Amino acid sequence: MFGLEDTLGKLPDSPDVFRFHYGLRHGSRKVGLYAPRGIDSQSPHKQDELYIVIRGTGEFLKSEERRSFKAGDVLFVEAGIEHRFEHFSADFATWVIFWGPDGGEH
Repeated sequence: MFGLEDTLGKLPDSPDVFRFHYGLRHGSRKVGLYAPRGIDSQSPHKQDELYIVIRGTGEFLKSEERRSFKAGDVLFVEAGIEHRFEHFSADFATWVIFWGPDGGEH
């Protein structure tokens, strides 16, 4: 088990470092915390991905689709799809769950 406050404390604090920490890895499943500052510089992932927004607001761009998000929202991204968070609040943080084979499930 791991919690939000403990995991937040394990995030890198440097502004030029990718702010992500895995709390759990088991088989193909990985659960982490992502809390970018300023810009979201991530690239497409090999596995399917689920975001569960913990706090903050902003916009989520997935391929050509843009939508607003807030705490409590759940966002799904298929493996290999371009996506990023934009115009997010300074307190933004989200759980990230990866699972399945490279290339995603069909």
